[in-house]
Amino acid sequence: MTTPLPATPAWPPKSAPRLFVPGPLAEGTAVPLEGGQAHYLGKVMRVTAGDAVILCDDETGEWLARVVEAGKRDVVLSVEQRLRPREGVPDFWLCAALTKKAAFDLVLEKATELGVALLQPVLTRRCVADKLNADRARAIMTEAAEQCARTALPGLAEPAPLAALLRDWPAGRRLFFADEAGGVPAATAFAMESGPAALLVGPEGGFDDAERAMIRAHPAAMAITLGPRVLRAETAAIAGTGLWMGTRGDWGAAALEE
Repeated sequence: MTTPLPATPAWPPKSAPRLFVPGPLAEGTAVPLEGGQAHYLGKVMRVTAGDAVILCDDETGEWLARVVEAGKRDVVLSVEQRLRPREGVPDFWLCAALTKKAAFDLVLEKATELGVALLQPVLTRRCVADKLNADRARAIMTEAAEQCARTALPGLAEPAPLAALLRDWPAGRRLFFADEAGGVPAATAFAMESGPAALLVGPEGGFDDAERAMIRAHPAAMAITLGPRVLRAETAAIAGTGLWMGTRGDWGAAALEE
């Protein structure tokens, strides 16, 4: 009786660490790492020479690299081969009013995982925050992209006052407005529009009457409802984004039509 050969283990292993690094990457590129990334690989993941690491550069895609040196304070990698090109990103923006830090951190993380192309923080009259630490926000988004195996980082715009956002809104991009006062059911509205899109979600206290009227008067805006329950600001942002991705994004049938 012939003994079957053991299965060849997948390479690179699914457990290989993933990191975004400056690009462009190419075969044979040496990638020296210091600081937090070196600490993560050396102290947390305990890599040694020869171990696999997956690198992305937000330009050329996803690459297999191997550890060449693993010191106490730095790690050197050598890029071996490209595994995937940079992914295509659905043309969807999330325009989310600033909320308390923990809630907005969640929006940053989940919007990245869900596949948004751009996150636009918005300043409204009822916002409890008026500033965003951009470096910290990008770090949260980068870590989320690494965790969910994205090969493209979403953009992060500077916080914009609502009036300025509407004034400078680009032609040809539909603005779905999550309105507590009601509107077209979100899934229906999303299915009606196939072009570039964005979702506008308010802060904890919602939009005031003047803001709501200003948004509804904008030619690109379409008021939508996310259901019969009153959702937290962060829940509305995440739920609305997920629904758009399932209706018009890269989750289902719409993606196959492209």
